[in-house]
Amino acid sequence: MIVFYYLLIWIAYILLAIPLFFLSFLKAKYKYSLKARFFLYKNLIQEKKDVHFHACSLGEVKSIKNLTLLFDSRISTITQTGYEEAKKFCKSVNYLVFENWIPFWLKPCKVLVIFEAEYWLILILISKLKGAKTILINARISDKSYKNYKRFAFFYKKIFSYIDEVFAQSKEDKKKLIDLGARNVKITGNIKINSKIQVNKNYEKLDQKLIIFANTHKGEEYLLLEHFTLKKGEKLIIAPRHPERFEEVANLLRNKKLDFVKFSSLNLSSSLKDEFKSPILLLDSIGELVNFYAISDIVVLGGSFIKGIGGHNPIEAAFFDNILISGIYFYNQKKLYEAVENIYLCNDINELDDKIRKLQKKTKIIHKNNLNLIIESIKKGINARKSL
Repeated sequence: MIVFYYLLIWIAYILLAIPLFFLSFLKAKYKYSLKARFFLYKNLIQEKKDVHFHACSLGEVKSIKNLTLLFDSRISTITQTGYEEAKKFCKSVNYLVFENWIPFWLKPCKVLVIFEAEYWLILILISKLKGAKTILINARISDKSYKNYKRFAFFYKKIFSYIDEVFAQSKEDKKKLIDLGARNVKITGNIKINSKIQVNKNYEKLDQKLIIFANTHKGEEYLLLEHFTLKKGEKLIIAPRHPERFEEVANLLRNKKLDFVKFSSLNLSSSLKDEFKSPILLLDSIGELVNFYAISDIVVLGGSFIKGIGGHNPIEAAFFDNILISGIYFYNQKKLYEAVENIYLCNDINELDDKIRKLQKKTKIIHKNNLNLIIESIKKGINARKSL
């Protein structure tokens, strides 16, 4: 099966290489990641480290930060935002190459730690062949994904046969994982709750009430703006989830004839109060949202007002003692929502304006998870492979 799978990967690579090469020039978010992953552009060398952490994107990379700092670590990631975040705290960071390159590219490590659902068969297999202990952390399987996994159960059973230990988010996840062939499954909860939240800039609190539409997706900005009227004494920040949509949202605001300013146009050598003069700020910058959470009064969390996305992590917003409003489509984040007290759900979008005006209770993070089981597992893997 492995040989057949690897041949299929090479066939897929040959067929997709030219289209992907041109795509890397067409979309900003793929400018570096596709070239690095598929053509090894500035991605030929990977350092040899004790622990290789692999996470997909920005949120996942933030979640593994505390763990990576405890060990001699390297990180691989998929997205440009994840890569840029990892570079902030780890010197050895690479884009994960496409699976056809992994056997030649992957340097040995003592422990491979995979985050959530990054089931790359060749990455796991080659790590095992090079002597690594393989661990899956923060593992979860949604009901929707479970149905798809079951269709290819033979494939996932093969993957899980190479994973030594699994740390699942819940009892339900553990049951599904075991059904798919996972071994040595323990429950540690969602480690995203443990993410250390830190601002990287300290902005002064505004005189007006600050409302943030955070991590919004296509269609959400329009929906939220249609059911909300900004009043005197209020400021609104709109923070689209994906950078490539910044200009699309700017055009939406122009078409609605709303007075706004782009964050990128502000002169931050002056005070924020002096620069943020328009009623609306379009946050067209990566890594700034947490700084505005810190001075916000109300956060309307996107990804939850339209179907098909499943919500976003509420922990970062809830950390700053504000009022948090969410839509009802947060099925991918249920466990994290349970860890936050006083998240207001907007069951009817027509109630949004009223909720923003009247809600009073501020959010509170209820509990955190103990990472000791994961830490000890990694330590045992390193100690057992000191000769590598």
